Amino acid sequence: MAEPYYITTAIHYPNGKPHIGHAYETIAADVIARFQTAMGREVRFQTGTDEHGLKMAQKARELDMDVRDLCNEMSQHFRDLFDLLDIGYSNFIRTTDDRHHAASQALWNAMEASGDLYLDRYEGWYSIRDEAYYDESELTNGEGGEKLSPQGTPVEWTVEESWFFKLSKYQEPLLALYRDNPDFIRPASRRNEVMRFVEGGLRDLSVSRTSFDWGVKVPGADDHVMYVWVDALTNYLTGLGYPDATEDMAKFWPADLHLIGKDIVRFHTVYWPAFLMSAKIPVPKQVFGHGFLLNRGQKESKSLGNVTDPVDLAHKFGVDPLRYFLMREIAFGQDGSYSPEAIVTRANAELANSFGNLAQRTLSMIFKNMDGELINPTQIDDADEDLFASVAAGVADLKASFADLAFSEGLDAWMKAVFACNQYVDEMAPWALRKTDPERMQAVLMTLFKVVRDLAIAVRPVVPSSIDKLLDQMGVPADARDYAAIEDTDWFGSLCSSGFRIEKPVGVFPRLEMPEETAA
Repeated sequence: MAEPYYITTAIHYPNGKPHIGHAYETIAADVIARFQTAMGREVRFQTGTDEHGLKMAQKARELDMDVRDLCNEMSQHFRDLFDLLDIGYSNFIRTTDDRHHAASQALWNAMEASGDLYLDRYEGWYSIRDEAYYDESELTNGEGGEKLSPQGTPVEWTVEESWFFKLSKYQEPLLALYRDNPDFIRPASRRNEVMRFVEGGLRDLSVSRTSFDWGVKVPGADDHVMYVWVDALTNYLTGLGYPDATEDMAKFWPADLHLIGKDIVRFHTVYWPAFLMSAKIPVPKQVFGHGFLLNRGQKESKSLGNVTDPVDLAHKFGVDPLRYFLMREIAFGQDGSYSPEAIVTRANAELANSFGNLAQRTLSMIFKNMDGELINPTQIDDADEDLFASVAAGVADLKASFADLAFSEGLDAWMKAVFACNQYVDEMAPWALRKTDPERMQAVLMTLFKVVRDLAIAVRPVVPSSIDKLLDQMGVPADARDYAAIEDTDWFGSLCSSGFRIEKPVGVFPRLEMPEETAA
């Protein structure tokens, strides 16, 4: 039976349309999910929208809308974007779903049963934008003298009755978790930050609000709604059927990976495991906090006028070139920068000119010089064996790097194998062999056909739509496009004997043109 793998993104806050950061995180999660599927694992991939909290209630008032109508409208924008970006999620969760309210209340009851909740009065600094509480020591002064959170968002002094969670009780258990499981928080820089925060001492956490009512009701206290992060984090359990003892819960929990932005690492690596420990539920295996995506080196903001609509990027450059660029250009875990010029340059150099041209030339020469027929060559030269070895090494390196979430490194290894193939084409010159040694020409073209197929399958998690169009033209069955298929030594003989012929090929990675506004 296939080994299960459960990956989640953060659920996205829909008080505005999705931005490039939402696209980046969800594309990365989709690449991971497709990679693990190609490795033969049974993958469950969950994303969705986080629809409660004061921000949503305020936004609805600003727009003179019913808050639920606003949630429905904005959540659909995320679904539409993910469909456009070829995101193959298993479950799209909304925290306004009834099943999620039931799961959140069940988690609350489990924490209460552990004696970890008590009623008191909250006085402190709260950021509406972050939906987060901050200690005085974490704040800075803004230009106008206002208090700002570590994220640069305004905070306000809040006083209200609140339920509290005994977070301080879990300081040592959390530190033990980090020490005993060094990969629980990645990358290492995030782990170090979290450990320093927890070592500094944990205060009990206010986990309910009475100043608004747009949220999950606290069981037995209808005038309180849950702190939005208690509600939001529970989504990872809701999607598996918690609190019921479902087959999915037994199979997929604990989650293999929570993929999130670095700005919400604390919630996922301090609060969430503490809640789970309190509720007697296993903690996730890993939380990875990726970096920010910068527009020409600057963080996007409405005030700077540099906010990019990911839908526009996908339409201008194509979905797969955008997916490839984001995974190739940026060392995953670090901040990275993008621009139209960078997308066009990277996509043209590597997808169009290198791999796309390699595949197109290979299929075209087979179509023109062999009437599209595939044959098993009678003799393999040392140069052919060397190329097979180079491509196998590149594919192995890609797989190892992707397993470690090092996408840029994996694609670099893949590109080195592509370069080896193009060098082989130049050295073998099959167009010349056509006249001098037709049999050798056929062997060269069959060698190229085999390695193009292997390279295509290897990179398929990143650019799935384009690769499937290529593999369709190569006669590779839809159920033979995972990594096990690369190891199948009989596939080529079976394809040859099937009578399949290459038709006139159509390129799958056309060259991109610079958008007019940047070309000038």
